[in-house]
Amino acid sequence: MKIFNRVLLMIILMAPVACKTEKSNKMDRTGTAKDTLSITVLQTADIHGQLDTHPELFWENEEIVFKDRGGLANIKTLFEQERQKNPDRTIIIDGGDLIQGSGYTALSEGKVMPELIKNMGYDVIIPGNWEVVYGKDVMMDAMNGYETDVIAQNMYHEESDELLFPAYSVKEIEGVRIGFMGINDPDVPVRQNPIFSKGIGFSGLTEDLRKQVDTFKVNENLDALFLVTHIGIFKQVELANNPISENVDYILGNDTHERVREPIQGKYAKVTEPGAFGSFVGKLTLHFIDGKLVGDEYELIDVDPEVFPADEEIQSLVNKAKAPYKDHLETVIGYTTKPLYRYLTVENPMDNMITDAARWKTGADISISNGFRFGNPIVPKNGNPAPITRANLWNLLPVNEKVKTGRATGRQIKDWLEKEMHNAFAQDPTERFGGWLVRFSGMKVNFNSQDEKGQRINSITVNGEPMEDDEYYTISACVRPGDPVDNLCRMSGVEDVEVKDYTIHDVVEEYLQENSPVSPTLEGRAYCDYLGQYSFSTVPKTDYEFQ
Repeated sequence: MKIFNRVLLMIILMAPVACKTEKSNKMDRTGTAKDTLSITVLQTADIHGQLDTHPELFWENEEIVFKDRGGLANIKTLFEQERQKNPDRTIIIDGGDLIQGSGYTALSEGKVMPELIKNMGYDVIIPGNWEVVYGKDVMMDAMNGYETDVIAQNMYHEESDELLFPAYSVKEIEGVRIGFMGINDPDVPVRQNPIFSKGIGFSGLTEDLRKQVDTFKVNENLDALFLVTHIGIFKQVELANNPISENVDYILGNDTHERVREPIQGKYAKVTEPGAFGSFVGKLTLHFIDGKLVGDEYELIDVDPEVFPADEEIQSLVNKAKAPYKDHLETVIGYTTKPLYRYLTVENPMDNMITDAARWKTGADISISNGFRFGNPIVPKNGNPAPITRANLWNLLPVNEKVKTGRATGRQIKDWLEKEMHNAFAQDPTERFGGWLVRFSGMKVNFNSQDEKGQRINSITVNGEPMEDDEYYTISACVRPGDPVDNLCRMSGVEDVEVKDYTIHDVVEEYLQENSPVSPTLEGRAYCDYLGQYSFSTVPKTDYEFQ
């Protein structure tokens, strides 16, 4: 396949694609089967190394419920059933973040995934923001090991300016040509520890991208064009309204783990995002007549193990991949009497436990943790405490770094927290950063997410007392390799920095040994009247709701 040149000259298109997003009820129902061609596009996203069926959180009838979902072997069964429904007319896509997020991927540095993924039957895969976690070489080895089309328009070798992967892939089915262009998050070097992406350059959503999209459409004579993006739901919706997407039909979104059950219609393109952890598969059915896209249908399918039992071949491969690490990872390190989960934008029981453990160990006034979006729930059953294993710990904290402490003034902490709030709640989607609000112990914050940048905080208390601008407070977080010494969780200018000789996993294991069973709940450590206690993701200027 021809590698797309990043500096292609712009080709001016004379007219937009006809009938690019009409509803399926406009399809000619009198046409014969010969006249109508239906093509299925299946999408997974943000599997994060989750190999097996696991508890998943749902928001139903204004309350949280848990159901078992996911599992690579179960996904494979779903894939095969869908292929049988539409043989030789099914395309399967993954949107990245495959090799990070579980203990099995962490301890193997992603090596458990290639053999599994190449047997799943994917046609196109893009890298996600966490694919860089073990370094450039490991990422390249893993993605080449999938033995399928891996595409990324905006990732290149820093030393040569050449693309790491082809920019696009074209699939032709019975004369209909469908193009896929991959785009990873250009903010990877900031969102992840900077050292992870050493040697990799990223380009952004620029006029050059628009030229490439337009040229791709014309040169490859495409009947439908997809952008497969790993930039988060907010930026994906913004992109659908940007002239960059004038000749794009669909944006298959990834990164923010949102469960889009009805495609979000932008000015130019429709946006989907199919949840995370392999709990869901997005199914988009395209209808063509005489090569023209005349309609579509979309469904977000739950990977319910009772509906899609495990494929025996894939399950055997999963069991084999897990074997060298299983005894260590399935060791029980504690118990919880309350469900541990991490799906709320502001505060979660899971992070309350983690930051409590860090403050217990370090004695800091305030312990903070990143606003991670991943971590499968741990759910007690039948009134009995739920065991917490090392595998669970890796799901909660998939990067195990040493603990770092320091001192900062109240004014520094307020300014930092205002920036973090803007990253999470900016009304301009292009200014959002991908994660949720940072989490903390020892501090309570009342804020308004709808206020202007730098003016969201109403009050902060530390250990029950109002925070003073001139007073110093001790804080703890985790090391981010590649950051300046005086930087702590993106807070700069921290004084008296000390890197401890223990990791955050060491801390949580020790805390659980001393305090198990734990019972973390929501305490209002961060609270906003506008968002309320149960605040799931919102997408500005849309009617999207998390379910």
